[in-house]
Amino acid sequence: MEQFFQQLTNGLAVGGIYALIALGYTMVYGVLKLINFAHADLFTLGAYLGLTLLTSMALTNHLGPLWGTLLLALMVMGLIALVGALLDRVAYRPLRASPRLSAVVSALGASIFLQNTIMLVYGARFQVYPQNILPKAAIELGGLSIPVVRLMVLATSVIMMAALYLFIQKTKIGTAIRAAAIDQGAARLMGIDVNRVILMVFLVGPSLGGLAGLMVGLYYGQINFTMGWNYGLKAFTAAILGGIGNIPGAMVGGLLLGIIEAMGAAYLSMAWKDAIAFCVLIMILIVRPTGLLGERVAEKV
Repeated sequence: MEQFFQQLTNGLAVGGIYALIALGYTMVYGVLKLINFAHADLFTLGAYLGLTLLTSMALTNHLGPLWGTLLLALMVMGLIALVGALLDRVAYRPLRASPRLSAVVSALGASIFLQNTIMLVYGARFQVYPQNILPKAAIELGGLSIPVVRLMVLATSVIMMAALYLFIQKTKIGTAIRAAAIDQGAARLMGIDVNRVILMVFLVGPSLGGLAGLMVGLYYGQINFTMGWNYGLKAFTAAILGGIGNIPGAMVGGLLLGIIEAMGAAYLSMAWKDAIAFCVLIMILIVRPTGLLGERVAEKV
């Protein structure tokens, strides 16, 4: 039973990271009906920028581990948000009126450009995060020992997901995003600046992905310029699992995928954990082709 709860907490922490990345995919798809292949590389860039800021500015030395890490997270989110906005302006906005395949090719090109730029700037070797940033202590609950860093990753993911949900549901710009996701033409007729909405999507989604990259670096201690492929694939799978274009679905899909992976590695085989996750995805899609919470589809009247 102890092993079960250990794997459950581990799966929730990893699933929270998947969910944060998946939100970027699902937000862009919800508004533009486009798979932003470069999103995974923005996640990787967030991890590398976090390492650069951490080592060059020594934030945790000046402000302490808690406030230093918080300021670091805000800086990474802000920088990646700006890169995401620039990506939209350069790679996607000029192709708004073009066939959808043109934007897909542009997304693939942007992904290759970002990945190779990271490799040229930082090198192809693994980069290691400082090991004294987050506490190494663990919380003892009965016979269960849960690392504090795991709880911090999980708590951060949940807080950010809740904040995004409230932002989308309770604010004017959130209402505009939901309206543009349903019907851009009708949204324009109602006076909504769709380009501004899309810009906001490319600010918020990449910022969450950048935060996820920083969390991976702090949690696992090392990063690589190709890690966006693996995490991006898992996050995209989570978005499909929950219902692509559905924000709560991306959250549920990410957490569920993390738990499935953790349980599969613990009770079946570590080597087969990815295969197990995809088998579960296939079985769920057979029963629910639009995902667990269903794809957000506009009703045409």
